[in-house]
This record gives sequence, structure tokens and C-alpha cells, in this order.
Amino acid sequence: MEPELRPHKRPAGLGRAPMASRKFSQWLRSSTLMVLAAGALCPALFAQGLLPDAPAPAVEPASPIVFAPASATEQHRFWDARNCALFAASAALNGADFAVTRANLQSGGEELNPLVRPFGRSTAGLAVNFAGETAGVIGLTYFFHKTGHHRLERIVSLVNIGGSAGAVAYGLAHR
Repeated sequence: MEPELRPHKRPAGLGRAPMASRKFSQWLRSSTLMVLAAGALCPALFAQGLLPDAPAPAVEPASPIVFAPASATEQHRFWDARNCALFAASAALNGADFAVTRANLQSGGEELNPLVRPFGRSTAGLAVNFAGETAGVIGLTYFFHKTGHHRLERIVSLVNIGGSAGAVAYGLAHR
């Protein structure tokens, strides 16, 4: 005959913690006391600066380096002719990408970009995606313009134009 297995129950009303919890709290208490004792006995922990009769440091701190623009020709207005042309090209190619993607989705194709896929279920969602992409390009370009990164300012639009042109070409080739 097998012995009967009963789950261990704490006697009611005793309010004592289980054995594992008591051991952990004892360990925590003793560890805390050891750390505090080591800190009190170690004066090096209280050293926060130079000793009063210490010699001056051998290395002097350097002055900060300030970078100025290479030439005054790099400074330009944000809405200059080049940025306007880049934004127009970006918006036109995003519009073409929208049209080709929409046509392919309506004829049974599928969106290959996993970030755009949730928007591709409706025409309005797809339009919002491509309008947001254009606005994002202009916003990132403006950020780079304000922080003085004028090469990156132009590169953002060029990368978007290249990506949209590639998407349009791929979409037209796989109708």
C-alpha cells in the first residue's frame, strides 16, 4: 500500500513566513551588515577629491574645440531652388509609387514592404502612407538643415527619390 501524499499546509493563525523566505531574509540582513561594516572600515570609500597637499595635475584640461562651417556658401535658405526641386521630385515619385502600388494591389498583387503592408488594405490608408513618407522626408531634411548638416539635408531627398524610383520600376515590371 502506497503512503498517502498530502500537500503541506501551514497551520492556521501562526502567521510565520515559510522556511525559504526566512532564510532569504536572514541572508539579506547579514549581507547588508557586512557591506555596511566594510564601508565603515574602508576610509578610501570616502575619498571624493584631491588630497589637501597633493601636487597640481601634470596634464592641463584642453579648451573645447569649436567647429565653424567651412565656408559661407554652405549656408542657404531651407526653401531654396535645389530643395524645392528635390521635394517636388520626391513628391512626384511618391505619387507614382502610390499609383503603381494601388493598381498592383487591386489586380491581385501583394505589398512586399512589411512596413507599408498594413496601410495597403485600403486606398485611403495607402495614400496616407505615401503622404506621410513625403512629409517625413521634408521634416528630416529640415532637421538636418537646422542642425547644419547640409549634405545630409540633400542626401535624404536623394535616397527617397532613388527608393521610390526603384519601387515604381519594380512595380511596373511586375504587373
